[in-house]
Amino acid sequence: MTYTAGIIGTGGIAGMGILGMHDEDRIGREKITASHAGGFDAQSEIELVAGADVDQAKLDRFGEAWGIDPDRRYVGHEAMLAAESLDIVSVCTPSYLHRRHVIDAAQSDADPDLIWCEKPIASEVTAASEMVSVCAQTDTELLVNHSFRFTDKLRRLRTLVQEDEILGDPRSVATQFRMELLRNSTHLLDTLVYLLDARAETVSGYVTGENEAVESLQAGSRVDDAGGGGFVVMDDGTFVTVDCTIPRESSSMTLQFLGSEGKLYLNNDDGEWRYWRLEDGEHVEEPLPGIDGAWTWEDDYERAFSNAAAHIVDVLEGRAENGSTGEEATRSLEIIIGLYLSHHTGGRVEIPLARPLRDVRVTSW
Repeated sequence: MTYTAGIIGTGGIAGMGILGMHDEDRIGREKITASHAGGFDAQSEIELVAGADVDQAKLDRFGEAWGIDPDRRYVGHEAMLAAESLDIVSVCTPSYLHRRHVIDAAQSDADPDLIWCEKPIASEVTAASEMVSVCAQTDTELLVNHSFRFTDKLRRLRTLVQEDEILGDPRSVATQFRMELLRNSTHLLDTLVYLLDARAETVSGYVTGENEAVESLQAGSRVDDAGGGGFVVMDDGTFVTVDCTIPRESSSMTLQFLGSEGKLYLNNDDGEWRYWRLEDGEHVEEPLPGIDGAWTWEDDYERAFSNAAAHIVDVLEGRAENGSTGEEATRSLEIIIGLYLSHHTGGRVEIPLARPLRDVRVTSW
């Protein structure tokens, strides 16, 4: 069976390249395979047939690059959702628009079976909850593109952690990634909650106010999102430190886990994963069982989008359960919003957030 797909938002992550990750001479001018459109293109069962954007020029560049018929390029997502019947809708717009676009798609005549929403799920917890609720009401699968979940190495590592094969009971995690909290930390924190299968309970945060995407990458108008960090206590008792204050050029995405039976060091930017088993009070280094080499942006991230699209086909055909649900995506968003709230109130924040804290919005891209 062939599934038809349409994309709302035809910029960077949709298939035209991202500032800071791709060659600036290519961005916006040619197709980039590490993208939603690239994932669809890698699967013979999915055909990308339509696209929508508020910018006609951007829409046409995307349409030309990815071979979308001019008659199926729509100015505004409403026009596409009214004219097309789609199995899959990708939402690749800025995070503060995700709520509107996901809900509109789920309730539209396009009647998609699955919505593939770019991370983070939303800019406020209330919006994320509404998206999950509406998709459940319309029998629409909501799959959030926390792309690390679709890499083979991280899937295997989660199994090792969850089956107590390498860490035993996790006790402490130290994490570091580049600024900003919402735009980038969602990768880091979703990796954390994915591996631990846990939810935050208490958050204490600090926000620097620095924003690299505006100041260094020249990525448009000023928004709320900024560098920051703090500490998180998870509902399984794990204590986590978060540092997302470092500029892209000098940062490394690292997570260091210490458990009752071992410790684990993950550095994705440098391609270094190491594991030590605790034996008679000494940490003894060993290979990670069933994992060949370390995770890298050049290999694993590039393949994550085709893997995600393959997973979408499996979900649609009933061969797999959704591996990145809206409920799970909300776990990292809660932490991020909690960090901002803690900084501005000067106190610790308890999760789940109560109203009106659930309505606090942090604008990003």
